[in-house]
Amino acid sequence: MPTKTVQIPTTDGLADAFAAYPDHGGQHPGVLMYPDAFGIRPVIRDLAGELAGHGYYVLVPNFFYREGPTPVIDLPAHIGEAGRHTLIARLMPLIKDMTPERTLSDADAYLGFLTAQPEVGAGPVAVTGYCIGGLLATRTAVAHPGQVAALAAFHAPVAADGPESLLRLTADVHFGHAATDITPEALGELNQSLDAAGIACTSEIYPGTVHGFTMSDTDAFDPAGLRLHWDRLLPLLTRALAKG
Repeated sequence: MPTKTVQIPTTDGLADAFAAYPDHGGQHPGVLMYPDAFGIRPVIRDLAGELAGHGYYVLVPNFFYREGPTPVIDLPAHIGEAGRHTLIARLMPLIKDMTPERTLSDADAYLGFLTAQPEVGAGPVAVTGYCIGGLLATRTAVAHPGQVAALAAFHAPVAADGPESLLRLTADVHFGHAATDITPEALGELNQSLDAAGIACTSEIYPGTVHGFTMSDTDAFDPAGLRLHWDRLLPLLTRALAKG
């Protein structure tokens, strides 16, 4: 699986990023993948590589590039629950700095770079993300209705900008929520608003999961949750990107 590190010009500097794409030549649909708050690391590269193996060019930006290149902070090989709180406390100022304005400026640069790659075919793209990256993916999809055909976000605060922000989505959407992140009642209210707006969306709680369940280098990892994530993500991309 070909992979490479690239530099993406933005209005605030160069964002380092990781790209993975299929072995065979030709052009492939593009996917912009936002990592979780811990950033680009082996588990994220593995997720990108697995998705690329299904026929996609996957671009994973370091959205904390203003602080420096990956890794922004030193990470252990395995992130335990106790250490997670310390790491998140260090990252929280950077998370708060990811304003909607910065997100959208960066998204313009990321999507422009992605679609300009010779391995990426013409047509719509998809965005996906994990944790805070799921919120950034959601903002990106909202801001690029004519370009982003599919959005998937996992254990992500997708309504952090207000539920009304989601009603502007035009992409086909999947939200995979951790059981610890949202109550069934809140999920019902969210889904009712999405349905009323006519948004093509599946939004569900993954049973027995906690926040971060897709990340195999953390105590939150849930193998069944990760499998369900692939079971939802891959058909979504096939359906939405085939429309283009």
